[in-house]
Amino acid sequence: MKIREYKQQDIPSIIGLIKELADFEKAPEKVTNSAERMLKEQKYFECFVAENSDGEIIGIALYFFAYFTWVGKSLYLDDLYIKPNYRGSKIGSKLLNKIFEVAKKENCQRLRWQVLDWNEPAIEFYKKCGATLDSEWINCDFTADGIDKFING
Repeated sequence: MKIREYKQQDIPSIIGLIKELADFEKAPEKVTNSAERMLKEQKYFECFVAENSDGEIIGIALYFFAYFTWVGKSLYLDDLYIKPNYRGSKIGSKLLNKIFEVAKKENCQRLRWQVLDWNEPAIEFYKKCGATLDSEWINCDFTADGIDKFING
């Protein structure tokens, strides 16, 4: 198994894992992204992939940089996902370690991600890593349709 930065040709596999993650999170209908869109929008994200010995991508850590006014430059980990058959073999820890290395190298003042409140294995893993879990803040999201509706009244 090896961890490396993604390449353009990995994008179909990455979107496949994103869809697997959405299935796991019980929200497959919410994935509207596509490999084609990701190819066009590559400047907005970075990604590490975990490959097995056959060259199959079995895990991802997709992230981007953000700016939070209270702290400054930050790294936002959007997706950390490992195929079920490979869980428990430290791949998630290795991917997360790469994310921490990038955050440190880039002088980020915060590293942030989200976890669903029912995903107990992930919550326990993140607590074990030393993450602070905040139950006060609520996400406020608008889809593209919601943006249009807001603009057009």
